Amino acid sequence: MGNLNGAVVFVSGGARGMGASHARAFVAEGAKVVIGDVLEEEGRALAAEVGEAMAFTRLDVTSEESWKNAVAFAEATFGPLQVLINNAGVELSKNIENTGLAEWQRVLNINLNGVFLGIREAIPSMRKSQGDRVIINVSSTAGIMGYAGLSAYTASKFAVRGLTKVAAMELGPEGIRVVSVHPGPIRTPMTAGMGDELTAGQPIARMGEPAEVSALMVFLAGKATFMTGSEWVVDGGALLGPVMPTLPLKD
Repeated sequence: MGNLNGAVVFVSGGARGMGASHARAFVAEGAKVVIGDVLEEEGRALAAEVGEAMAFTRLDVTSEESWKNAVAFAEATFGPLQVLINNAGVELSKNIENTGLAEWQRVLNINLNGVFLGIREAIPSMRKSQGDRVIINVSSTAGIMGYAGLSAYTASKFAVRGLTKVAAMELGPEGIRVVSVHPGPIRTPMTAGMGDELTAGQPIARMGEPAEVSALMVFLAGKATFMTGSEWVVDGGALLGPVMPTLPLKD
């Protein structure tokens, strides 16, 4: 505990689900956390519950002005940013043929443009901070392999993976690290109603819990000081493929 004592952390999409879990985890480590979200009622309730170490600001990740205002709010409340978690995202379950252009653009606008704007607007604030600084972009296992029926989501998460690497190259000389995290099936409001059908073939055959991803976030922000541009998978082994029956060995 206290590894991130006093660090100023910003979490987009922090009102519920994984974002809320990450925000709580950083507060437990002694950080000051600002959560940004369009879910104002839930965000304000979470900040009020946690107390003075957390603050809420409304954030539409697709808006340049909203990002500028959110970063300014964080600085005015706690000081310059040291950690940014680009967590906000949406999903669309449709095959390519039935995906409308507006639907496609909405997913990419939130999942990709929102990450780009978050990185861009956080940079000037992070330059004012001292010591190790890190941007953690939430991609997905869908940023590493394809999923039928998730074309827009998969495209956006692959793009976040690539954007992370470019940002790591550009910002590394300034002492700002950038990494991507790739959760598999995690129990959140986005995955409500899903379960066994997603995880039956995994080596760890269950849904992950948000806290299991949050533990990685804390490690990446506090301990992984020589790591940048890297991909961190939290998926119960889903990317390994289904577990096959053990075949009898022959002499």
